[in-house]
Amino acid sequence: MLNKKYFREIREELLSYAEKRRDLIKSAGDAQHLAKKCIFALQRDDAKEARELLRKSLDLLQGLVKKYKSEAGIFDEGSFKAALEEYIEARLFRDFVEGKSLDMIDELPVDPDAYVSGLCDVPGEIVRYALKSATERKFDIVKHCYEVAEAIINELIDMDLTGYHRQKFDQAKQALNRLQQIVYEVSLNEKN
Repeated sequence: MLNKKYFREIREELLSYAEKRRDLIKSAGDAQHLAKKCIFALQRDDAKEARELLRKSLDLLQGLVKKYKSEAGIFDEGSFKAALEEYIEARLFRDFVEGKSLDMIDELPVDPDAYVSGLCDVPGEIVRYALKSATERKFDIVKHCYEVAEAIINELIDMDLTGYHRQKFDQAKQALNRLQQIVYEVSLNEKN
C-alpha cells in the first residue's frame, strides 16, 4: 500500500533538516545579539569590548558556514540572514568609528543583498554617534558623520532599490536628514 522505506527516508531527511535549522537559529541569534552589543560598545567608545564582541559574532557565523556548507539552502533561513545583516552593520560601523574606509567584507560569504541591507542601517548608527559627539562638543566629528552618511546615500541612490531594500534606503535617507539638522544646529552653536 505504502513504500515504508521511502517514507522513512523522507521523515529522516525532514527531521535532520529541522534539527540543523534549530541549531542555526540558536547560533545565528547569538551572533546577531553579539553584533548588536558591538554596536552599543562602539557608541560608548569602548573599542576593546567592541572588537571582542565582533570577533565572537564572526566566530559563530563562520562556524555555521563551515558546519553547514553542504546544506546551502539552510542559509536562506531568516535568522541567518538577520544575523549576517547585523554583523555587516556592526563591522561597517566599527570601520567608520576607527576611521577606516567602508569596504567589502571578505571574512564571510556576503552577497550584495546582505551587504546593502547592513549598509543601509549604518547611517542610523552614525546619527546616534553624531548626537553623542555634538553633546561632547566634538563638532568636527559631527560634520564627518554627515559626510560619510551622505557618501553612503550617494552610493545607494544609484542602485534602484526596491521592496525591503527600498524601505531600508528610505530609513537611511531619514537618518541623513536628521544629520543635516544636527549639523545645522551645531553650526548655530559654533557661532555663539
